[in-house]
Amino acid sequence: MASEKVLAFTDAQFDADVLQSDMPVLVDFWATWCAPCLAVAPVLDQLAEDYDGKVKIGKVNVDENPSSPSQYGVRGIPTMILFKDGKVVDQLVGAVPKNQIEALLQKAL
Repeated sequence: MASEKVLAFTDAQFDADVLQSDMPVLVDFWATWCAPCLAVAPVLDQLAEDYDGKVKIGKVNVDENPSSPSQYGVRGIPTMILFKDGKVVDQLVGAVPKNQIEALLQKAL
């Protein structure tokens, strides 16, 4: 079951929702046709529950929102980029295990 804590980010709201956030934000750039993206979704749902109140976790559908991915040089999906204070902390590309995503989140806490 998808977590209600995983947010949907759009190009229009990216600046307000991600860059101006008062807490770290993990953005998953994904698409509906991307099998590895769908594979990593339940992991992000779990992490959104685990890190509720510490890190915002959300997704950008690259087909519907092309400017955010191009702004951050996203070439392959899924790409997860961690932002803190409006800056990129680090990123992961591909369907990686939960422990790697958690290690990424720890860099911003």
